[in-house]
Amino acid sequence: MQSFRTEIENPIVEKDIIELEKKIRQFKEGKIDEEKFRSLRLARGVYGQRQPGVQMIRIKLPYGKVTSNQLERISDVADEYSTGRLHITTRQDIQIHYVDLDRTPELWAQLEKDKVTLREACGNTVRNVTASETAGIDVDEPFDVSPYAQAVFEYFLRNPIGQEMGRKFKVSFSATDADTGLSYMHDLGFIAKIRNGERGFKIMLGGGLGSQPRHADVLYDFLPSEKIVPLMEGVIRVFDRYGERKSRAKARMKFLLKDIGLEGFKVLLEEERLAVPIQSYPIDVENYPKPKLANTATAFVETIEDENFEAWKSTNLIPQKQEGYVAIGIKVMLGDFYTDKARELAKLVRDYAAGEIRLSLRQNILIPYVKEELIPFFYTELKKLGFTEAGYNKALDITACPGTDTCNLGIASSTGIAAELERVIKAEYPQYISNPDVVIKISGCMNACGQHNMANIGFQGMSIRTKDKLVAPALQVLLGGGNFGNGNGRFADKVVKIPSKRGPQALRLILDDFNANGNGLSFADYYADRGETYFYDFLKHLSSVDNLTAEDFIDWGNAEKYKKEIGIGECAGVIVDLVATLFFESEEKIANAEEALHAGKWAASIYYSYQSMVNSAKALLTAEKTKTNTHSSIIRDFDKLFVDTDKVVLEGSFEDLVLQMNTTAPSEDFAKSYLNTSKEVLRKFEAYRQFELQEA
Repeated sequence: MQSFRTEIENPIVEKDIIELEKKIRQFKEGKIDEEKFRSLRLARGVYGQRQPGVQMIRIKLPYGKVTSNQLERISDVADEYSTGRLHITTRQDIQIHYVDLDRTPELWAQLEKDKVTLREACGNTVRNVTASETAGIDVDEPFDVSPYAQAVFEYFLRNPIGQEMGRKFKVSFSATDADTGLSYMHDLGFIAKIRNGERGFKIMLGGGLGSQPRHADVLYDFLPSEKIVPLMEGVIRVFDRYGERKSRAKARMKFLLKDIGLEGFKVLLEEERLAVPIQSYPIDVENYPKPKLANTATAFVETIEDENFEAWKSTNLIPQKQEGYVAIGIKVMLGDFYTDKARELAKLVRDYAAGEIRLSLRQNILIPYVKEELIPFFYTELKKLGFTEAGYNKALDITACPGTDTCNLGIASSTGIAAELERVIKAEYPQYISNPDVVIKISGCMNACGQHNMANIGFQGMSIRTKDKLVAPALQVLLGGGNFGNGNGRFADKVVKIPSKRGPQALRLILDDFNANGNGLSFADYYADRGETYFYDFLKHLSSVDNLTAEDFIDWGNAEKYKKEIGIGECAGVIVDLVATLFFESEEKIANAEEALHAGKWAASIYYSYQSMVNSAKALLTAEKTKTNTHSSIIRDFDKLFVDTDKVVLEGSFEDLVLQMNTTAPSEDFAKSYLNTSKEVLRKFEAYRQFELQEA
């Protein structure tokens, strides 16, 4: 396992991977408790799987861009360390499964050879920055958002302000007003705009899905592009200090916005302004890598004798703003494809396109920069790979999370019912293969990784109990969600809960009624016109559990009787608050602050020192069994319980001491003095803890 250390060019990355290796060893030796270790590995893309003893690895791919070399590298890693199956997520990542924990450092090292990272793909961090898969080629885009998404990814990777928040933080970029990046359901969403010749973005704040979806607020109608990184840093700083930490169910940005309101958030944002080390961050668009178009003189197919060719062209070709080129959409069933096909695809796009693909939010693949005259050739080559199914981004293209296949939180199968619904559409509703209006999405639980509650027709995995207390798999049917563009959307209504095996029947009833009564309306408008009660009335007979058969107790894609099993969810990377662990973490933060100081990173050093002081206060409050839900409450309550009562003597209040960072601009002198303050705080607080233990 040591050999990878000499193969990594970037010393920061090498240190990160060595640290993971060290922590795995300490965990195995019992020197780190399981909850602390979980937080660390999640921030490095290592996620516990439903099956014991193996891990899911999430590979972070900013805005879904993957070069041919990277796809080949990922394929090699998946074959060597996993099962050869690649899963595209709804956040444009790739996941591989069944990985041995001990092998994750060397796996990561192999990926880094082609600049592919696991860092902050999971945990309480800034997750993968997503974007419209058509960014850079969209005929309607005011400009390419790819360089901006890349800049945000690079700036916040390993940034101390986003490493240990109360929950994850999700960011998206939309190329056009169609808002295909789905800004309205993100913590922070950017929609490309040009105003008076200047590039900028409409800013959406505080959206989210889950069991309580929230539509994002408009923070700015227009913000110049050089201001988006400073803004995002300020937003994260506010979220880190005031966001909920104790109750996982209330720890997302959307709940903070709900509690304090948009205007209250703006006040806190202004208070952070001086602490943000940059007030303007121009993004170097000119040096963003240009597409390298292949010499395609050797590729030619004159005619296609295939009855499916025209149908495929009508649904899977996307116009490009670059004259003479189109993009080709590949519909990837449930987001799953295999390394043998991936390698062939990598070679194809290197030799005959621009050497890259984009992964989509609907778990598909887009090949940009295909010459129009090569469309028959690409169809022929893609058909060999099984990649020419019609229906890209259409009703047939159903999105589904892994559900009970591999996820700890899965309640019912999402992949099994998705496969069955696609079969029903193909066989009984072929007109929907080319229908872009009806969007169907499925999640295996309430966390909405399949984005079911923003779909026109959504299904959420649940369970249902009979009068005899027998448990069967079930689906919550949701209707009426939709993306209306420019940051506007609607979340679906929960209409009725039905046994899972009746999912296809529910879909038939819905589509039949839409066909009969839609009258040319979009599905979202048709639903709004009819109303929730109308749909409940004609679906409610499916909800009865009085007449379940033996088949109803077997979930889709399974042979055995259903058993509801929910493991420990790791989406939030929850940490157990042990006093000794907290003091140990404070020491680690001080070491990080010193390292950042020596590297000339004043703002980073200051933030590590801040985290150390808050952690130290949290340790003493935890010992007193006081709630430590937010950083702001920790600071306030420490003054109340320890400083005001003279248990701990400080020069002034703890709040004034800690929040110097908001009243003093980052500099070398302040970073040094603030670091010394954090060391003194830790010394005093540890001394008080030892005195307390001796007196007990």
